[in-house]
Amino acid sequence: MKEPVMRQNGLKALLALLSAWFSFGAQASERAVLAWQMVNEGALLIDVRTVEEYAQGHLDTALNWPLSEVETAFNAIEKERPIVLYCRSGNRSGIAQKYLLEQGYTRVHNGGGYEEMRQAANK
Repeated sequence: MKEPVMRQNGLKALLALLSAWFSFGAQASERAVLAWQMVNEGALLIDVRTVEEYAQGHLDTALNWPLSEVETAFNAIEKERPIVLYCRSGNRSGIAQKYLLEQGYTRVHNGGGYEEMRQAANK
């Protein structure tokens, strides 16, 4: 008699785990939600992935300024202009953010990764 109860409890635990897994994946990150708030208020949206990655898919209003060009691409942008950066995972955009802050840009936000930003756009 114990075996069916254990099996039933195991099934319940598995269903709870799967439910938590799927609901976690569907939630947008705070940094991506903040990024969209900034974009909606006029921030410049920059994709720092390579030209090839950008061509495979990008956010609608994003400009493509690859990380390799960050030292020159931002020269024409006022240092007070709000800027939102993203890449594939948030790593390259974090590097670009750090560099821009060191150069005196004051309103730079790392929105994270492309998929992360896409999920937040639908929220």
